[in-house]
Amino acid sequence: MDISHQIKAIIGTWGVDFLGVADLSPAHEAILAQGGPVIAAYPRAISIGIALLHTLVDQLPQRAERAVAMGYRHHGHEVINQRLDLITSCVSSSLQREGYRALPIPAAKIADGERICGVFSHKLAAHLAGLGWIGKNCLLVTPEVGPRVRWATVLTDAPLPTAEKPMAERCGSCEQCVEICPVHAFTGEPFRAAEPRERRLDASKCDRYLAAMRAKDVESAVCGMCLYVCPHGRRG
Repeated sequence: MDISHQIKAIIGTWGVDFLGVADLSPAHEAILAQGGPVIAAYPRAISIGIALLHTLVDQLPQRAERAVAMGYRHHGHEVINQRLDLITSCVSSSLQREGYRALPIPAAKIADGERICGVFSHKLAAHLAGLGWIGKNCLLVTPEVGPRVRWATVLTDAPLPTAEKPMAERCGSCEQCVEICPVHAFTGEPFRAAEPRERRLDASKCDRYLAAMRAKDVESAVCGMCLYVCPHGRRG
C-alpha cells in the first residue's frame, strides 16, 4: 500500500471531511516568520478537516444561553480538536514507520501569546492544499460548508502529490462577517499572501472579548458569529 492510501486508510474511520496535501514552498517566508526554521524546514503539509455540526453553529445567535454556548464549546471545539489531534498523531506515526519525517501541529494551541497564533497556520495549509480560500473573516472558507470546519496539519517530507494551485477567493463584495463581528475586529480587506494578518484582523480584540467572557463563565465563552453568518456555510 502506498503512502497516500495508508493515510486515507487511517483517517477513514475518524469521520474526516477534508483531506489535501500542500506544497509549502510558496509560503516559506511567512512560515519561517511564524514558526521558525524547524517548522519552515518541512516541504509539504497534510491538511485534515472535520466539518462542524450545523445544528451547533446555527444556534450561535442564541449563545447567551448557557446550554447553547456549552454545547458549541464542547462539541464544536473540544471534542473535534481532540479527534483531529489523535488523527494527526496516527498519521505522523505511520509516516515515521515508512522512514519519513512528520510533525503533527496541534489543532488549537496558541504558541505566541503576543501575536495570538499557533506555531503554524492550519488555514494556510488548507488553502495551499486547494481545499478553500481565506475569507475576510480570516478563516478558511470551503465551497462545501463555508468556514464551518476545524483543521489540523501534519508537516512532512514524504513525497506525496500536492494540489496544483490554491483555490481562488469567492467572497466578492460580501462583508457579512465584517459587519456582524461584535468587536469590529475585521477590516474587510481580502486575503493577500504578501500582506500580514494584521491588515485584515486585530486578533487582540477577539482575544480580549473572549477573555472577558471567560472571566464571567469559562463554559460560556464562545462567539463564532463570523463563522455562523458566512453565506457559503449557511443552509436554506
